[in-house]
Amino acid sequence: MTSEPQVVVHRDKQDLADASATRLVAALAEAQTRGREPHVSLTGGSMGSAIVASLQTARGRDTVDWSRVSIWWGDERYLPAGDPDRNDTQNDHAGLLDLGLDPERVHRVPGPDTSSSAEESAELYAAALRATGAGEFDVMVLGVGPDGHVASLFPGHPAQLAKDAIAVAVHDSPKPPPDRVSLTLECLNRSERVWFLVAGDDKAGAVRDGVEGAPPERSTAAQVRGLRETLWLVDSAAAAGLPQDRLEH
Repeated sequence: MTSEPQVVVHRDKQDLADASATRLVAALAEAQTRGREPHVSLTGGSMGSAIVASLQTARGRDTVDWSRVSIWWGDERYLPAGDPDRNDTQNDHAGLLDLGLDPERVHRVPGPDTSSSAEESAELYAAALRATGAGEFDVMVLGVGPDGHVASLFPGHPAQLAKDAIAVAVHDSPKPPPDRVSLTLECLNRSERVWFLVAGDDKAGAVRDGVEGAPPERSTAAQVRGLRETLWLVDSAAAAGLPQDRLEH
């Protein structure tokens, strides 16, 4: 069973980032109260870094034992460690490492400096996920592109259709860089909570398609749902294409 999408609208991008950070703190604290050592998958882009920055001052931050939180990424550009275009580098600069995480629980996608190819990187990343025995993510945070892609799974791209795999190499990406590594749809859908963080009027069409369940060739986001919760956390500009009766404020 999967959950039906809900839309929560925030005033602007900063309000969205701050509220989502508070929501994440609450979800992690709740998981730890249940005895879980939670696994969270982060995203890149401006919204991905914005929520990490907002975690620094989020209400209830100290209720989470950050040393028992495992961090992953939904996708990564196949670039060397520390490259400024990598999602994890951008999250680091936003303050990820200031949260008190255990470095052993921060699982980075291998780049060309530690793997021979994007295919080997995907295999290593999948092996790391298997080795934790997590089974599913507690929270999957995803950005959404104007074309409806999530992670590095672009509508109509062969990688979107990958089966029986946790992670997949992506070549000839429609946006640079061309080589990437991404979790698969099958993996993304093994998440208790899926949160799409989207800001900006250029994303309004992608939000509408995702919420309304557009086909795979038009929206990858529409193919991802959480087992327990599917939230579209958006700003007012990104919600512009949705009917009012779908919105929570």
